[in-house]
Amino acid sequence: MDRKTGSAETAALSRVQGAIGTPAVVAAARGLSLFGEHSAGWFGLGLLGAVLDRRRRKDWLLASAGVVAAHAASIAVKRVVRRPRPTDPSVKVLVGTPSKLSFPSSHATSTTAAAVVFSGLTGKPLVPVLVPPMLVSRLVLGVHYPTDVLAGSVLGGVLGALVRRRFQKAGRS
Repeated sequence: MDRKTGSAETAALSRVQGAIGTPAVVAAARGLSLFGEHSAGWFGLGLLGAVLDRRRRKDWLLASAGVVAAHAASIAVKRVVRRPRPTDPSVKVLVGTPSKLSFPSSHATSTTAAAVVFSGLTGKPLVPVLVPPMLVSRLVLGVHYPTDVLAGSVLGGVLGALVRRRFQKAGRS
């Protein structure tokens, strides 16, 4: 077991992979990983919102910048915490990563931030639709411990809420 992180998290990660790590789920998880890499997919959707919703273009651009800022914040935290990614033999790493640092999950951070700010702009409850699949995908791919994705989601939620408050204070959403 991975002694630096603890056997409970490693065991949980291994169980998730064993329970739902089918080829179709792994393929979907890899797609989510590619979409969320460096928050690029969420940034692109925010820019698309700015093009399609001219009345709230500034809000969409602010939302897009907020998603990228959330991603950057997660990278800063990673560099301070320096928690290594899972390395236990019971965990299969099924996708490449840009670094060996695990805490918090940047995919979880940017996805949650995007879901929060885009919910404010669309009026749709996007958090329960977008966040769980991304968090689970990081476990299925074996690149994060459960607390990595939870911490990333909390960080993204807080930062997304701060950006969303800017819209509400301006009376634009």
